[in-house]
Amino acid sequence: MELFKIKHDIPFMSYGRYTTAISLVTFLFAVFFLAHKGLNFGVDFTGGTVMEVHYAQTADLSKIREQMAKAGLAEAQVQNFGSSHDVLIQVPLKEGVAGAKLSEQVLATLKGVDASVEMRRVEFVGPQVGKDLINNGAMALLLVSLGIIGYLWIRFEWKFGLSAIIANLHDVVIILGFFAFFQWEFSLSVLAAVLAVLGYSVNESVVVFDRIRENFRKMRKAETTEIIDNAITRTMSRTIITHGCTQMMVGAMLFLGGETLHYFAMALTIGILFSIYSSVLVASPILMWLGVSREDFIKPVKAEAEEVLP
Repeated sequence: MELFKIKHDIPFMSYGRYTTAISLVTFLFAVFFLAHKGLNFGVDFTGGTVMEVHYAQTADLSKIREQMAKAGLAEAQVQNFGSSHDVLIQVPLKEGVAGAKLSEQVLATLKGVDASVEMRRVEFVGPQVGKDLINNGAMALLLVSLGIIGYLWIRFEWKFGLSAIIANLHDVVIILGFFAFFQWEFSLSVLAAVLAVLGYSVNESVVVFDRIRENFRKMRKAETTEIIDNAITRTMSRTIITHGCTQMMVGAMLFLGGETLHYFAMALTIGILFSIYSSVLVASPILMWLGVSREDFIKPVKAEAEEVLP
């Protein structure tokens, strides 16, 4: 299925030097903000108390935040959870205060204004659990990256694996850079989005790489730049359909899913936009500079052995 068909190939590789330079600058900015500001880890990673409370009427989040501030819990995060009547309150770890005692304090504070408040759920995340989650998340990211390299190496060739993982990690670091710059909360759901983007981005790279491999066999007299430009141009319609449909669903979560899904959808949105850019204007130029050629796929036929003299 194609929305449109482009008659002439777009010379993407002629702009490869500029697009990779832009990517490098963006990547360096992301690394700088990660090193300078760091990620704003949520309760999932830092430890703390998570409480779900239910109101008989629509909950006033701003009023609840004021109540938390008066109770000395100004750092508490308050958001709707599922419906306008249910509220999720996340309080970071406080030294010398047990999770059970903290939940009782919060409930007493809320009941002082509205006696209909009900405590539905209380969860406590210890600091050691948070550290383990950070370590396990980093390990998951590393293993996924190694798996992608191995898969592309086996399916295509090592140059494809290296260029794809550079482009994909470029997407991941930029997502983390956005979260570090704006100090958005980095939770387990955001980590799941980052891992999803890593797999999503490599899928786009595989589609382009597969067309490049096919072109090397079909376009026998074409140069490498022409082969790559043709592969990208011929997959543009598919790229627009795929990413457009995906972003429609992610956009619904971003604007209609409430605060619980907001940063999850935000990470996916950034990842989708940059995965389009990286698979076309980062991975492909790197592949070309690594010296991919027709000989990587079509091995030269060995000359026939000369007749053996009697």
